[in-house]
Amino acid sequence: MQHNLFISYDLNSPGQKYDLVANKIKALGSWAKVQKSFWYLNTTCTAEEAAKTVWSIMDSNDSLIVVDTASNDAYWFNLAPETSQFIQRHWAAKSHAA
Repeated sequence: MQHNLFISYDLNSPGQKYDLVANKIKALGSWAKVQKSFWYLNTTCTAEEAAKTVWSIMDSNDSLIVVDTASNDAYWFNLAPETSQFIQRHWAAKSHAA
């Protein structure tokens, strides 16, 4: 099954490897770079699978969110606690934080 994902991230340390993150995203399916750190991805991966794959090369102080527009699902890492809690309270379907 194909998924329409939006991926957004912040690399929070100097000298981050934007190319490595971009290449990891590109390897997951058909993609379009919407903005510097915001991507559209058409893939067989779920939001969770894509998030875990991209997060695997990111630093622990970075942040990442992947939103599946088809299934109304989201998965993220290292968002500010208040942001994570807000999304979980207001999300219309399921959402997951790691």
